[in-house]
Amino acid sequence: MPLRYLTSGESHGKSLTSVIEGMPSGVPLLASNIDRELSRRQKGYGRGGRQSIEKDRVEITGGVRFGKTLGSPVTLVIPNLDWANWEERMSVEPRSASKAEAVTRPRPGHADLTGALKYGTLDMRDILERSSARETAARVAVGAVAKEFLSMFGMNVMSFVVEIGGVKLVPAGSKRGCSSKIRGKNPLKSFKLAESSEVRCPDRAVSEKMKKAIDRARESGDSLGGAFEIVVTGVPPGLGSHAQWDRKLNARFATALMSIQAIKGVAIGMGFDVASTPGSKVHDEIFYGRASSAPPRVDGKDGYWPISRRFFRKTNNAGGIEGGMSNGEPIVLTAAMKPIPTLYKPLRSVDIVTKKPFKAAIERSDICAVPAASVIAEAVVAIETANAFLEKFGGDSVIEINRNYRAYLKYLSAF
Repeated sequence: MPLRYLTSGESHGKSLTSVIEGMPSGVPLLASNIDRELSRRQKGYGRGGRQSIEKDRVEITGGVRFGKTLGSPVTLVIPNLDWANWEERMSVEPRSASKAEAVTRPRPGHADLTGALKYGTLDMRDILERSSARETAARVAVGAVAKEFLSMFGMNVMSFVVEIGGVKLVPAGSKRGCSSKIRGKNPLKSFKLAESSEVRCPDRAVSEKMKKAIDRARESGDSLGGAFEIVVTGVPPGLGSHAQWDRKLNARFATALMSIQAIKGVAIGMGFDVASTPGSKVHDEIFYGRASSAPPRVDGKDGYWPISRRFFRKTNNAGGIEGGMSNGEPIVLTAAMKPIPTLYKPLRSVDIVTKKPFKAAIERSDICAVPAASVIAEAVVAIETANAFLEKFGGDSVIEINRNYRAYLKYLSAF
């Protein structure tokens, strides 16, 4: 069964809810592990006032018993602590409707106007509450569950920020930004360094430059976007498929990342640099003669099972995906985020009722949410990786999946 999920809830509603179907039985799952991921999402230099109100905590209300998944749908609920201040304006009962002032002034860059036209409402709060990035807390919770599953088979999903407001972290020797010996060498090291940075950038000097750029934007009433890299390690070759467009792994990752609010671009491996680089310097040459240096997979019963992959590549310009399938190298993805559209220096707009021009309303907002978006990206990439893994090695329990996976590793070792 494929892994799928739904989220429900509004930004200032009572709670956010996620329901996950297809997670096999036997996956260790504690609320505290999900809370840790939720906390990571709320951090970051340049965040707004909402983060001082909400301290996200999850309640697991279904699909788990005694700390392990049951194979039935997993239900996760995240209460909105700000609900107490919005109970009348966001009530599900009709009696409170007269007390809620309609939002009729659309903000440029938001879903407000388009959503109001599509769904036939003159109160755009009906739209902005659900289109808000607050919804991503529910997806981070789902991603936390997917990470727990992937870790059982030696896979890790990591991210770090590589650009904010034009301040770029680039590999050593590049002239396109702030050169660093860190990026591109060791994703685990980059991830650990990023976790101690307020902007989730692994280079301390570049982090300080990014923070100064955010400070300047705050002083001028503006906002900043940026970019981040997601790396998945320990992925076996053969996830995804070349056979149909919607089974291609690269397409699925791109869809997942583009579904995150404010993401405007996705690159895999070299990404857009392939457009200006000769083919001789783009394609990863194939060699044979040694086992993979990839980390071993964890087998819950018999210890460690390495992938004996004697075909290898010295470069990874493809980002771990060829022909819509994982090739055994680390998967490397980059996503670009636009600046937050709610500005403290409002842009011009038009009231949908009076048709009169005005300067857009200011809702409580961030100056920069790129660090948080990188954590959200980890979640959606983990979900798609878990989904592709389950498609290939699927079963109703971790024991069954483990057996299927071990047989595949043995098959690979024969090449």
